[in-house]
Amino acid sequence: MKLNPRALALTAAILWGLCVLLATWWVLIFGTGGQTLKLLGNFYLGYSVSFVGSLIGLVWAFVDGLICGFIFAWLYNLLVKEKAAS
Repeated sequence: MKLNPRALALTAAILWGLCVLLATWWVLIFGTGGQTLKLLGNFYLGYSVSFVGSLIGLVWAFVDGLICGFIFAWLYNLLVKEKAAS
């Protein structure tokens, strides 16, 4: 069975973007776990544990999820194709 790269990329982008957004809001509302989320600022330019930072993180995480989801589906399809040919 092959994966649809566009569908998986979009799904991963939406899920990862929402995870970063909601995790940041959780820290802002309940005040727990902020040190771990601050590390995302090392990877996502402009991200911080704030409401504006959560929106910046949403955009970066969406792009990150889009790229990673597409690469995962592409690589999976490539390996499945090679296995079926053997």
